[in-house]
Amino acid sequence: MNENTQTEVEKGLEKRLPTPEEINSAAHAATAIAVAMDADGNLKVSGQDGDFVHIAPAVGHLIVDLLGHVASGNMVTLVPVGTMLTTQEAADMLNVSRPHLTKLLKSGEIEFEEVGKHRRVPLEALVAYRDRKRQDRENALDELARLGQAFDAA
Repeated sequence: MNENTQTEVEKGLEKRLPTPEEINSAAHAATAIAVAMDADGNLKVSGQDGDFVHIAPAVGHLIVDLLGHVASGNMVTLVPVGTMLTTQEAADMLNVSRPHLTKLLKSGEIEFEEVGKHRRVPLEALVAYRDRKRQDRENALDELARLGQAFDAA
């Protein structure tokens, strides 16, 4: 591995796409962990002292899900729930431009806090906005389907 490649790999998957080796490794690890989970979803791994450590089902599923994203070749960032995001981070999570996100903030569609001259977006507010938009789309599609059925019946 050359020096530039080594530097890229050291960045972590929150800053770059996984390498083919990392994709392969994540796919094998996700499969192994999924198989190792018992019927209740519990996972047992060997600890430092050789004793088994029990990993709760929710945590085990989160690990498998995370590895699944890496195995799909996705960049991955873990964001704790109480996190305050910059406008660029929030825009990236919504897959919109920063100016568009700023319009959403100014219009009151997404809550934010001002820190000095900067805006910070609570992760919870961003997720709530995304969920509202998803629900609006689903409602619109349901209405279109209903109208289509009414049209076909006429």
